[in-house]
Amino acid sequence: MVENDTQVVRDWPLPGGGRIPAAEIEELASRSSGPGGQHVNTSSTRVSLRWNVRDSAGVDDPTRKRLLERLASRLSRAGVLTVHADRHRSRRRNREAAWARLCELVEAALHEAAPRTPTRPTRASGRRRLETKRKRGDLKRGRGRRPDDQD
Repeated sequence: MVENDTQVVRDWPLPGGGRIPAAEIEELASRSSGPGGQHVNTSSTRVSLRWNVRDSAGVDDPTRKRLLERLASRLSRAGVLTVHADRHRSRRRNREAAWARLCELVEAALHEAAPRTPTRPTRASGRRRLETKRKRGDLKRGRGRRPDDQD
């Protein structure tokens, strides 16, 4: 459990087991380019969260491998996942947005789609498909020149 300003951040449970220890997530604040008028120039409301996936102690090897593969385009060379939030005027709301985005990315990377069970088309749908193809071919064949059309 890590305390940020007035907010207490707890270890975050991962789907399928494992946890991201709150101590492994580095939170940085910087000046935002988002909304806020003159306030933007004087306060650090942009929040960046950094989590080193490669060196994390909270995930097991198969989970780490899946995260590294599926988040490869978002990771630095050192295996660090970085999320930024600067949409809101307050640091608290940007922090919440950054955490939500981090959670969303990790959950999406760990989600396993149900295996597809192959099915076969019914006999009637096959017949309808072939009949449609036949009609379409007849229509196209009818567009050609006819023997009585002489120039």
